[in-house]
Amino acid sequence: MSSAKTPLLGLALALTALSSACASTGMTKEEKALAEAMEAALAPASAEEREAANRADPLTRANFWGKEYQKDPQSVENALEFAGALRAIGSQERALDVVSKTLIVHPGNADLLMMTGRILMADGMYDAARASFEQVTQTAPERADGWAALGTALDQLEMHRQAQMTYQRALAIEPGRVTTLTNYGLSLLLSGDLAGAEAQLRAAAAQPGASARVTENLALVIGLQGRFDEMKEVSAQNAPDKVAEQNAALLRGLLQPARTYDALIGGGDTSTSAAPGRKRQLRGSLNQ
Repeated sequence: MSSAKTPLLGLALALTALSSACASTGMTKEEKALAEAMEAALAPASAEEREAANRADPLTRANFWGKEYQKDPQSVENALEFAGALRAIGSQERALDVVSKTLIVHPGNADLLMMTGRILMADGMYDAARASFEQVTQTAPERADGWAALGTALDQLEMHRQAQMTYQRALAIEPGRVTTLTNYGLSLLLSGDLAGAEAQLRAAAAQPGASARVTENLALVIGLQGRFDEMKEVSAQNAPDKVAEQNAALLRGLLQPARTYDALIGGGDTSTSAAPGRKRQLRGSLNQ
């Protein structure tokens, strides 16, 4: 039995005993007040209280969900909310501990596995995250976010072909998901398929609510193909003309005389010492 639940179990037993005694002997005013206080301490917060806590600052939210978790650490909702709140204040290790303990009670729960994978990704534990996301795809194959998240882990492990297959699975379920389209495009870019990357990023940029970052990635891929005027036009949708011009000029300089993806990754000369760093920057653009 969880040590976090033991004090509450003792409190619940005391409350039961008190209620039984009161039923047989009658309840005094003090006993009634104590019973009500104990019952209130064990009762979950109302929906309104939970909504208010989620609108509060990160520390207040973490404190609130910590109390809810203590009341019932076996609740999936409590574990997910508490772990999310802990992540918001930078406590990744504690968040992982919370979801791991609740997973013991709810093995195979897709939401808990997704949270586990995201925490592991944030800590750079990509192989472990991959295993967690793979479990999601096995237990809930209908979840597009599970396949998409698995793709990001595979890309971080430089397994780009496998990542692209998982993005395709995700898009077959949810075709217009902007983050999946974007990550698929970046994955294709990482494997050197500029035309494929452009197609996916154009599809992402055409979706309602696509961010400026999507457009910037699209402009980069267009520029990598040597179409600098078009790059400026796309980039200017979210940046001043002067900035768009500077970006195009910078990229043009990097790619001369060889206008290739390899030239950018390799630093524009015969040296490839810059390749790992540049690829890390591109992989850093991936999101779940």
